[in-house]
Parts: sequence; structure tokens; C-alpha cells
Amino acid sequence: MSTTTSSRIEIIDALRGIALAGIVLCHMVENYIGARAPQSFYEAVSVGPLDQVVDGLLNFFFRGKFIALFSFLFGLSFFIQMKNGVKKGVAFGGRFLWRLVLLFIIGYVHSLFYRGDILTIYAILGIFLIPFYKVDTKWVLAFSAVLFLGLGRYLVFFLTQGEHLFLNIDPMDPNAPNVLAYYNTLKTGSIWEVFQTNAWEGHLDKMNFQYGIFGRGYFTFAFFLIGLYIGRIGFFKRFKTDKKLTKRVLIGSVVLLLIGFGVTALAFISMGPEAKLDNWIAMIGLSGLDIANLAMTLIYISLFVILYRKTGMERWLLKFAPYGRMALTNYFFQSLFGGLLLYGWGFGYLGELTSTYTFLLALLFIAFQVWASKLWLRRFHYGPLEWAWRSMTFFKIFPLKKTDSIELDT
Repeated sequence: MSTTTSSRIEIIDALRGIALAGIVLCHMVENYIGARAPQSFYEAVSVGPLDQVVDGLLNFFFRGKFIALFSFLFGLSFFIQMKNGVKKGVAFGGRFLWRLVLLFIIGYVHSLFYRGDILTIYAILGIFLIPFYKVDTKWVLAFSAVLFLGLGRYLVFFLTQGEHLFLNIDPMDPNAPNVLAYYNTLKTGSIWEVFQTNAWEGHLDKMNFQYGIFGRGYFTFAFFLIGLYIGRIGFFKRFKTDKKLTKRVLIGSVVLLLIGFGVTALAFISMGPEAKLDNWIAMIGLSGLDIANLAMTLIYISLFVILYRKTGMERWLLKFAPYGRMALTNYFFQSLFGGLLLYGWGFGYLGELTSTYTFLLALLFIAFQVWASKLWLRRFHYGPLEWAWRSMTFFKIFPLKKTDSIELDT
């Protein structure tokens, strides 16, 4: 690990920055819709071979993988905070619960601008992390494994037979009335109309995706637990010397990737061209896809660590560390920028820019935020939202400007 004057583990900040970059690439190309889009949208933004290449690369290499990486880091940060509390002789569980309440409030405000907000989901699922802090490691790994294998999805499907839990809509119909209505609101509505539809219906729509047969919430919590496990074994404190673990994870993940894709392919091919999500074979296929996404996320972590061990690459990857340290602020303002650029209350480019252009815009915005984060942290200890979150967590105004030396925690 590079020399640093703080207690932060810089590789974790850099990895968080990479995760955030992958998230904004996906969200920008999706036009920050944060929900299903009508067929006409996809036809408008994917008009040439280059657009189709961009969409294909994002679907295969990015979508679902970098938000999973972000979730892994949330679980890791939870462990670090709890352990730091133990070191100081403080029971941090209650404090962490209050921290989640604050995160939910921040996330709810963010969700008014962007329906796809993940912070409220993290705040809810994070509550269940607290009791897992003292659960034996083997049970932590076992529970994460059954979640990755689809336990949550299977239970929900057994109870609902594929019907949505919260909104009665067809998950396979891109032209459902509510899909068209929401898209038109984003396209032509005022900011208050966007707020109004996101304030309640947006959360119901998101809950369908998170806790229904798609099971994204169960997948997210499983990654929380993997992050907790990695924190327990102290991997990122000795990652430069523990090369065997990285190699084993990389090789195992490649095998797991092939298994996941194989299960998904066999399941959906067996259902023919009119595949539907109303049967157990489809549920197994979705679980195979989750396993493939798990494998690719672990591959990314392994490759990142391998590259980070090399001096030249470490210097380059560390450029993402300030970006990752300000992840909450940057995530929030990504959505504000996306809404301003694309929604009707802003410049109104929703569905007007092809995937190639939105991909390039995302790269430019990432570069800007990486640069701005570096400049900000030269003068300040925290990002604006990080500072507010920390101060409200401890009921104490922490110094923001760099005039005093204070301890920083990951």
C-alpha cells in the first residue's frame, strides 16, 4: 500500500472510484431512466453498428457488475467501521443504524431526481448487516451462497408465481401503460411532476425489481456479506503479498462464469423463442445469470488487485482514489447532471442522443469528477455530503477545511 498520512486504505478508495465510474457509464447510456423504457426509446438510441457495440459491451461487461462491486465495498466499509468502533471501546451497531437512517434520507432525496437510486436500498438492507457482524464466518459465507444461488427468488416465485409484489405490471412488456406514462413524464414533465411520480410509485417499482423474481436486493445483500468476509480476513491490508488467494479467486471465478452462462443458456433455450418468466426453469435461468454476474465481479476485483500490485499501474489507478473517497457526493451529482441534461425539466435530450454519444459524455463527466474530486480534497477533508453524513452521524461538526489534522476512516 502506498504511503499515506491517513488511516484509509487507498486501494479501497480507488476500487470504489472504479465502481462508481462503471455505474455512471451504465446510467448515462440508459439515459438515467432508472426503470423500464418503451421500445421506441431503444430504437431511437441504438441506430448504428457502433451504438449496438456500445450497448452490447455495457450489457456484457458493465451492467449489474459495477453496482455489485459497489455493494461489496459497502459491506467491507461496514466491517471497517464496526471494527474501528471496537478498537475505540465503542459499540458501533447503534451508531451504524442511525447512520443508515441518515443514508435513507439522503437516498430518498436523491430518488426524487433519479428513480434508480440505490441508497435507500442500501439503507434498508444495511440494517440486516448489523447482526451478521458477530455471526460465525462459515455461516456468513453459507448464507451469501444460498442468496447467490437464488433462495430469495425461489421463495418469492413460490408465493407469487411470478406476479409482482407491489405493482400489477407485466415485467416483460416494454410498452405497458405505466412504462409509457413514466417515460413521457421524464420527457416532457416538470421537475415537480418527476418528483411526484418518483416519491412513491417509483419506490414501488424499484421494490418489484429488488425483492421480486429478479431478486436484485438479495444479490446486493449477498455482496454485502462477501465484503464483510473480506474485511474479516484483512485481505486489503496484505493484498500485495497474498497472491495465492487472488489467483485462486480469479481461476475459480472464470470456472463459475462458464457455469453461470451455461445454466442460463440451457434454461432459456429449453423454453424456446417465447420464453416467459412464469415458470421454474426461468427462475433457474435468472439464477444462472446472477452467478455469472457474481463471477465477473470477482474477476474484476482480482484483476484490479493484480494490476494495483504493479507500481506503474498503482500510480494510475490511484487517480480514482479521490473520486472514490467522495463516492456519495459524486453519485448524487451524477444523477443531477443526468437529469439536467436529459429530462424535460432540463435540456430535454432524453432519447435524442445515441448510445455512442451518451457513452462519450459519461467518460467526459467521469474525467471531470475525478479532476474535481482531487482538487476538492486538496483543501477539504471530506466531500460535502460525506461531511454532512459524518457530522450528523456523530452529532458533531467535524472540521471540513484542511486546517487541522484529523483521523479519516474508510
